[in-house]
Amino acid sequence: MSPETFEIIKKILEIVNVFFVIYLIGYSTFLFLSVVIGSSELYKKHKQEKLQNAITETYYIPISIIVPAHNEEVTVVETVHSLLSLEYTTYEIVVVDDGSTDQTAQKLIEAYNMKPLHRPIHRRIECQPEEFVYESVDQKVPITLIRKKNGGKADSLNMGINACRFPYFICMDADSVLQYDSLFKISRPIIENPNVVAVGGVVRPSNSVTLENGRVLNYRLPKSIIASMQVLEYDRSFLASRIMFDKYNGSLIISGAFGLFKKETVITVGGYDHSTMGEDMELVVKLHEFCRASQTPYLIKYANDAVCWSQAPEKLRDLRRQRKRWHIGLFQTMWKHRVLFLNPKYGAVSLISYLYFLIYELLSPFIEIFGIATVVAAYVTDLLNVPFMILFFLIYAVFGCILTITAFFARTYTADLKVTAGEFLKASLLCFFETSVLRFIMAWVRATAFIGYKHKKLHWGKIERKQINIK
Repeated sequence: MSPETFEIIKKILEIVNVFFVIYLIGYSTFLFLSVVIGSSELYKKHKQEKLQNAITETYYIPISIIVPAHNEEVTVVETVHSLLSLEYTTYEIVVVDDGSTDQTAQKLIEAYNMKPLHRPIHRRIECQPEEFVYESVDQKVPITLIRKKNGGKADSLNMGINACRFPYFICMDADSVLQYDSLFKISRPIIENPNVVAVGGVVRPSNSVTLENGRVLNYRLPKSIIASMQVLEYDRSFLASRIMFDKYNGSLIISGAFGLFKKETVITVGGYDHSTMGEDMELVVKLHEFCRASQTPYLIKYANDAVCWSQAPEKLRDLRRQRKRWHIGLFQTMWKHRVLFLNPKYGAVSLISYLYFLIYELLSPFIEIFGIATVVAAYVTDLLNVPFMILFFLIYAVFGCILTITAFFARTYTADLKVTAGEFLKASLLCFFETSVLRFIMAWVRATAFIGYKHKKLHWGKIERKQINIK
């Protein structure tokens, strides 16, 4: 290698190193501030609840719970059973069977003594036609089952919106269980401010958690290492960035497993987009864009104490499939709504939230893989300061572990969940592997997600289901 070539490579690596230092400092600063603010918010609300300074009046808004299902015979009956035990008075349950090839519909019909119903459905949002409708009225609240032609999850949600009776609806997965007070807590922002058009709740992995009537009887980390690391990841994500974005009405995503929406506003923007894999995020971004463009007063809130327990993948294969869909959905949403990019017309949603998701979510796997390749190139050309690189990586990993474990214990403490010494040790050890190993595996998965994605864009994202631990 000539001296000139060596100097050019050295200069390029120096520039790349400066970029990555700035990139990591920016991400670490945001994560640190998010965890600190998120933890303080949780402790403040926990203290208010203990001192009974929060809203305690029994005000209720009518809510329709829409449960889209496709081949969910293993969990759908338990999910509906758990919804019947919610401490709420005015709600209905609408299950939409999206052309299942198993016994999803039949199990519900038998379990709840459902009867056929000749009920026309006004399609205010486009969706596939229904095949039959069943209803049960001898339960705590009405349960409606709609069997329709297969069209995907977004299409099923649109059918549920068309069929539901109440002005607000909740979308949730058929493998999920709501905590007993979740409806009251997720509806509280609407009671406080009528301009709220959507509210996101907290999703926590239910693997190895035992529930009775929506209450946690036994809490422990899952036996699966993959699922345990997702517990830590979920707690950090739902504690940190979502509370941070909520401070300035900048939330761009509400999890498809648990979100509350104003029905008329969603119908106005056209409902869920069945052409994207990330219909949950796309709807929220669309609400932002519509409300700001039409100068409609609105808020999209985050209820950090409204909890939904949902199954997390326990196998790396299932986790890979899930994260590929998520990343493709993120790309499709950001590309479709690219008008938000650095557009002052849309305020902080454009200048902060969109930019964050672009750099630290959509492009992050490519940046991180490029960073690893740069380190390898620097080592091969003998331009790498190995001791400094190892020290830098360890500092970053330890910093990430501290923030993750802080988020984990903030969540468990404020939810009054008991964590044993063994669980504490397990969580502490897994923090390092989640930050330094799983993160880079998922970076590769997300970076390669676009290979062949067009052939799977309307497929349901499925993982291996297990019985929910409900007593």
